Amino acid sequence: MHNQYFMKKVLFMFAACFSLALTLSAQGGGGFQRRTAEERAAAIHQKLDSAFKLDAATLAKVDTALVTLYKAQDAKRQEMMAGGMPDRETFQAEMKKFSDAQAEILKAVLNKDQYEIWKEKIAPSMRGPRPGGGGGPPPGGGN
Repeated sequence: MHNQYFMKKVLFMFAACFSLALTLSAQGGGGFQRRTAEERAAAIHQKLDSAFKLDAATLAKVDTALVTLYKAQDAKRQEMMAGGMPDRETFQAEMKKFSDAQAEILKAVLNKDQYEIWKEKIAPSMRGPRPGGGGGPPPGGGN
């Protein structure tokens, strides 16, 4: 009798764990969802505001410029991916154009010292960890 109760309990726990796993996988628990242009601009807005206390009008201009830039970047990314995966160098060259444009937007509103702080301290903290350790050689060439 006791053994039968134990088996029912184990079976119930197994079913509960299985249904939880099924629910999580159905919700796309492991997938990557790119943030929207507005979400990316809002993250930069928050960092700029907390680090440099820019006035509201300046932040609004930056928000507008960044959302426009990020939407163009998303459209270009989608266009490049529509025909299959583009070669790495071409893709990186196209995306670098958008990174350079973002830098110009920020240089227009930050003074030289503020931009250096942004570039050296704040921007790297926003990138997050890179899968596989980053994939490139360490700073200084690696040898």
